[in-house]
Amino acid sequence: MWPPVGIQVVNPFGIPLMNTIFLLASGMYLTSAHYRLIAGLKFTTINGLGLTLFYAICFMINQGIEYWFALFDMSDGIYGSCFFIMTGFHGLHVIIGTIFIIVATIRTKLSHFSREHHIGFETAAWYWHFVDIVWLALFLALYWWGSL
Repeated sequence: MWPPVGIQVVNPFGIPLMNTIFLLASGMYLTSAHYRLIAGLKFTTINGLGLTLFYAICFMINQGIEYWFALFDMSDGIYGSCFFIMTGFHGLHVIIGTIFIIVATIRTKLSHFSREHHIGFETAAWYWHFVDIVWLALFLALYWWGSL
């Protein structure tokens, strides 16, 4: 049985759904910034990166709030262990991806990227999209399935 009897799980349609929206919106703005970089629109590229960072920070704040108010902890059996290890490891990757995007933003401001040469930007974007996909799997496995 998932989750085990006695575990009161987090409502998937509260903070977890909001976090899903934050990450998907951040991915959308990052993709938009990439297209604008290719089009040679530096100012709007930086705006898109800024919105990506905004949503990344919102995600991290919400994750902290969720941890603070969770009605179970890591010592509450397999569900608590899986929940905190998986979401915590994902959160670490969100932090790493946020650092990548900060570096890409700085490099964009310093005109290190051009329409033809922007592999550092693309690497950060690919990493961020991977973080998005992993979150969707976590949302389904830990939040949605756990609430059935």
